[in-house]
Amino acid sequence: MVDLVVEAARLRPLMFSIAYRMLGSVSEAEDVVQTGLLRMHERVQGGDPIDRADAFASTVATRLSIDVLRSARHTRELYVGPWLPEPLLVDDADPAHRIEHDETMSFAVLTMLERLGPVERAVFVLHEALGYDYREIAEMVDRDPAACRQIMHRAKQRLATGGARFEVDASEAARIAGEFLEALRDGDVDGVMRLLAADVVMTADGGGNAPAIQQPVSGDLAVARFLVGLMRRGEALGVQVEPTVANGEQTLLFRGRDGALLSVLALHVEDGVVRSFANQLNPDKLGHLGPVGDLFALLRDGVAGVR
Repeated sequence: MVDLVVEAARLRPLMFSIAYRMLGSVSEAEDVVQTGLLRMHERVQGGDPIDRADAFASTVATRLSIDVLRSARHTRELYVGPWLPEPLLVDDADPAHRIEHDETMSFAVLTMLERLGPVERAVFVLHEALGYDYREIAEMVDRDPAACRQIMHRAKQRLATGGARFEVDASEAARIAGEFLEALRDGDVDGVMRLLAADVVMTADGGGNAPAIQQPVSGDLAVARFLVGLMRRGEALGVQVEPTVANGEQTLLFRGRDGALLSVLALHVEDGVVRSFANQLNPDKLGHLGPVGDLFALLRDGVAGVR
């Protein structure tokens, strides 16, 4: 029989890895983990033993995440502007957040998962990220193995139409990100352009709580000019840039003079170029990373300072 007092520390990262990939939200994933562990505790206390802790924890996390997705559907339909996941830094101090940062953790893939229904998303995450076979997945999502195999096939087809890729060269991505930041700091539009795919797309998520573009910017020249312009304005306001890794991808953290986080810009690199950018500015999605700045106030003070 499972001793949850002993097993909880080991099960938390497993449950969080499932919930975060399915929900794209750190806070919602943490709620799933807490609720899941409570349900497991109640089951054991009720005299119903748990023999396979990993499988049971995965099942609970999956089903709770499906419930959250179904209940959140209306809220996400009313979301202001594009939706992007909450970033998860590779050096997150919380042991429960220390999960493997593979391609299924990338902003690009997590955003594409929004195309899938709750059960489709669950099957994809359990098979692609966790390596469960279809028999195990069938038990977790209450489907038969053949149906899960078909669901997985459809999910991959839908993701492929959105351009999601699952193989990225980490060393190449780091090199390109370094060159990109150098060109950005130099204000070199041509230098930035050389590192971008011709059809590069930049998406931003302000959620109505931060100044952000409401529609994606596309095309190498348009994106290069836009980013260089943002960098120049940011430097004038004392904004600092800090390279890091988030969700397994090269990422830039933008901070105010006081060190408060303003935005998280993830670079999705494929085939030697930046294929897309995901800029998370919504303060509601950055609070788990530390103090968050007020970008509206920063811009307002900057305008007032030049009058």
